[in-house]
Amino acid sequence: MQTIIFIGIQASGKSSFYKSHFFNSHVRISMDLLNTRNKEAAFLDTCFHYQTAFVVDNTNPSKQDRAKYIELAKKNKYEIVGYYFSSSIKDSLERNKLRTGKDQIPEIGIKSCYKRLETPSWNEGFDKLYYVQIAKDGFIIKDWKDEI
Repeated sequence: MQTIIFIGIQASGKSSFYKSHFFNSHVRISMDLLNTRNKEAAFLDTCFHYQTAFVVDNTNPSKQDRAKYIELAKKNKYEIVGYYFSSSIKDSLERNKLRTGKDQIPEIGIKSCYKRLETPSWNEGFDKLYYVQIAKDGFIIKDWKDEI
């Protein structure tokens, strides 16, 4: 089974990438949908119990944020894959302006997340790591090279 962890600031393409690449194969675990850590924990437990592949579609900006998912995945013998969404503050703020209602994030929230953003590393426990960039006709996915 597989755990996929998305890493990136808001409006960097994570949820769109999920919809285009994993919608038919992986359950989506997202605080945007679940709202509480208790519900998130219940969904994670269910995925592990039924050996279901899932994507953690949150910002996961710090190593500490990612560690809990990695620890649980290792404990349950899941493959751990990370996708780092490369996006500038400027580009994310522009995409965020196109959002409406609750989907639009306050600018301070995006900037705050960007300040906490730590690039992932192999020593966190990932089995695979990728870079993702938004392109005009979709996404560009590249193998991780320990540099941005």
